[in-house]
Amino acid sequence: MGELKQEFPEAIVASNVDATIPENAQICKDLGFSNHGLVVRSSKGETLWKQADHSVDMEQVRTALRDLTD
Repeated sequence: MGELKQEFPEAIVASNVDATIPENAQICKDLGFSNHGLVVRSSKGETLWKQADHSVDMEQVRTALRDLTD
């Protein structure tokens, strides 16, 4: 996550959440994640893009962020 904040400093706010906390575990489940993943949300909280679990491909994340922030 730190590298994304450096690459897109003016475009994103990044945070990590603990998926083992019950309320966050439910959010992960609702997103279709087994236990973790990466989500890009709008400033209003809408899910714009996501990848689940160990399938997160950082190049796809970068491409999505470039597309979403242009």
